[in-house]
Amino acid sequence: MLTLREELSKTHGIANDGTPFIIAEMSGNHNQSLDRALAIVDAAAATGADALKIQTFTADSMTLDLSEGEFTITDPKSLWVGRTLYSLYQEAKTPAEWHKPIFDRAKEKGILAFSTPFSEDAVELLESLDVPAYKIASFEAIDLPLVRCVAETGKPMIISTGMATPVEIGEAVETALSAGCTNLTLLKCTSSYPASPENTNLVTMPLLGQTWGVNYGLSDHTMGTGVSVAATALGASVIEKHFIIDRSEGGVDSAFSLEPDEFTALMVETERAAQAMGKVWWGGTASEQAGRKKRRSLYIAHDLKAGDVLTPENLRRIRPGLGLAPRHYDVLIGRQVGRDVARGTPMSWDLLDQEQN
Repeated sequence: MLTLREELSKTHGIANDGTPFIIAEMSGNHNQSLDRALAIVDAAAATGADALKIQTFTADSMTLDLSEGEFTITDPKSLWVGRTLYSLYQEAKTPAEWHKPIFDRAKEKGILAFSTPFSEDAVELLESLDVPAYKIASFEAIDLPLVRCVAETGKPMIISTGMATPVEIGEAVETALSAGCTNLTLLKCTSSYPASPENTNLVTMPLLGQTWGVNYGLSDHTMGTGVSVAATALGASVIEKHFIIDRSEGGVDSAFSLEPDEFTALMVETERAAQAMGKVWWGGTASEQAGRKKRRSLYIAHDLKAGDVLTPENLRRIRPGLGLAPRHYDVLIGRQVGRDVARGTPMSWDLLDQEQN
């Protein structure tokens, strides 16, 4: 199965350079301002991100307009404690009429744009805008009818697996592939906001690919770039991070979103990590060959006369590397030189007394 980058390089002409496909997630950080949403597109494009992602839902497609019981967030550790689910989704939604202006701006700025749908109506809207791919959110990975609906578009799919058990992941994968998806990426995700590095458990990530035979990557809710760089070293082909212009301006996801300078650093460091993985290589690269002359080797350390014996005092293991290798040192100690030798001469076999040999 092609990676998402490889697939989109064929269909949408993005660079196929072997680096992770990096997604800047806007989510609700537009704070209900289209102008801010468009500014986020501009800023994301300027970082070099491969794609900008939004979310497509209405409060009514997510929950009921109730404040009783489980419809209000009561967890004191939550960023949104005290909010009703309905009011939170009402604030976080990206209105349907904004989608085309956002996608048009992304095209103008040379960055791909797509979305996470939360209902079949959302898929219908996104298909009318010809999005290049789809993302299924962690909380919706168990919504198999939605997974099936997205898969039937034939577009590449990304599914976040936060909280999902192996059985639930398997059901989502089977549903997607059997419904027509031919390019699927599973993202390791810790569905806490923000997530801590120690709860990220990145070593699980490659198992997603090994177990289900699909691409894998990371939806990263931690702060900073370290976790994403580590994911790159473990083979992540997709990395998603929340993006904001200025955290101090607030937003529903501002606390765990990267600002432009931080996102640019993410782009740079994940590219370096991908390049550094390379391939198995022994004996030094081409760029290291000149350094061989700077390694230690055996040198004559004192002026010698023909017949003098090599000793630890007059045969030294020093830099540079033009003499015999240090591995011959023990064999040479006690041998005689066959001619006069000046101090600073690199040791070679022809300096020995050949008759002694």
